[in-house]
Amino acid sequence: MKKLTFTVATALMASGLYAQSWLGQDSQKNYISTGMPIIMIAPDAISSGMGDVGVATTPDAYSAHWNNAKFAFIEDAVGASTTYTPWLRNLNVSDMNLLYLAGYYRINSRSTAAMGLTYFTLGDIDMTDNDGQKLTTLHPNEFAIDLTYALKLNDNLALGATGRFLRSDLTNGQSINDGAGYTRTHGANSIAADIGLYYQQTIDKQQEFALGAFISNLGAKLSYSDDDNDKEFLPANLRLGGRYTNRIDDYNKISVMLDANKLLVPTPPLRTDSEGWAKYYSMGVIRGALQSFGDAPGGFTEELQEVQLSVGAEYQYAETFIVRAGYFYEHANKGGRRYATVGVGLRYSQFSGDFSYLIPTTIISNNPLTNTIRISLGWDMKPTR
Repeated sequence: MKKLTFTVATALMASGLYAQSWLGQDSQKNYISTGMPIIMIAPDAISSGMGDVGVATTPDAYSAHWNNAKFAFIEDAVGASTTYTPWLRNLNVSDMNLLYLAGYYRINSRSTAAMGLTYFTLGDIDMTDNDGQKLTTLHPNEFAIDLTYALKLNDNLALGATGRFLRSDLTNGQSINDGAGYTRTHGANSIAADIGLYYQQTIDKQQEFALGAFISNLGAKLSYSDDDNDKEFLPANLRLGGRYTNRIDDYNKISVMLDANKLLVPTPPLRTDSEGWAKYYSMGVIRGALQSFGDAPGGFTEELQEVQLSVGAEYQYAETFIVRAGYFYEHANKGGRRYATVGVGLRYSQFSGDFSYLIPTTIISNNPLTNTIRISLGWDMKPTR
């Protein structure tokens, strides 16, 4: 159980800045902060074992998170998967967890429908006043529910679309004191949409390559009170990438993948620019997404710093035993997350199990990402002939 003062904890959570504390970030850097950053966290042990690549990886039940268009190329008729991620265990936090559930159904040879649920609990938080007296215990949580439809446009190209409902309840309706009086808070709701493209081409019996483009979480801002003028952007995001697969023989297969990732959220102005902050909070979602390609105070150099890179590789033996590795890079001025990942997977009949482990490569003392693991279980049924 965690204990925080009422004013500090509620202000921290409602502002969305808790994401920065997870990442061990330095408040002097020009980070892009969003509401509900948890929906950008890799929900599965497959992609997270390969440095968080996913936009052009082999289609699976987790495709709604990485690129919904991949569902159109999924080979099985129906399937479901779940992943459990203990969160911040390196900081001795025992009750923060991320759970993801996903399922799909292939309607016909060209189209697939899917749905998913992301649920994140921050555990129990004892809220106290300035004298250390307990006021109440909060049970903050966030969840997102999505529905997806993917369609093959031809034998090599597919289009996907997703609708998503999101809810972030961080304060359980408590009031916060901002210095000018108490403000009653509430859970924040939003709706968002994703759109994806996926291209897959077999060169010969041995080689295959794929390309993907995915825009996700483009939706209404989050507001935690009725008079909230500082609404939080959702983590709208653009992901581009590719995959190359070589089937060495009937038993051995290797794939390499690369993703480039950029938030479609305006870069915060300089801290001393009060007029800039007023414009930032009043900006619309679409305008913010378009402006995000050229609004960094540091110019083009800073824009490039906002691109995150992921590289991953996967080796399969007899479509039964799988070994994965990868690396994720984020510039120090935009968060500084850098970590290597490893993973393994097993396939038996209709069932699968996957495990990934994250190894931070930054020098941050007591890095909160250390020892992050993910465990995924899946079931897939082949189509009847």
